[in-house]
Amino acid sequence: MEHDSFTDDEIREILSLKRVAVVGMSKNDYKAAHYVPKYLSENGYDIIPINPSADEILGKKCYDSVSDVDGDVDVIDVFRPSELVLSVIDDAIKKNPKVIWLQEGIHNPQAEEMARKKGIKVVFNRCMLAEHQRLF
Repeated sequence: MEHDSFTDDEIREILSLKRVAVVGMSKNDYKAAHYVPKYLSENGYDIIPINPSADEILGKKCYDSVSDVDGDVDVIDVFRPSELVLSVIDDAIKKNPKVIWLQEGIHNPQAEEMARKKGIKVVFNRCMLAEHQRLF
């Protein structure tokens, strides 16, 4: 699967945005949807867990959806299967983030185009942890 066409400098700029809502964040520390946001939190990011089946992850309050989060969100980091991304993006657009980041293995052209039409950058099929380690 290909990924987006952002340059390393553009990814660095995106990674400079620090308030990140993580859709599908997991309570299970062996899952990428847990250890990736944990790594980001340990590296200066303000992580906001989005998981309707948990009250708290990493000591932070969980929200049922992105639209429930108070205040602005810079990046919405998505850990959901590609076929479920459309409803996530539909909700995320209401928050008007600067970036929607679809983790490795996640790609939904229809949802991505919907976000781009609203002026939101879309990163797809890339891992925030891997890109952060590679570029910083």
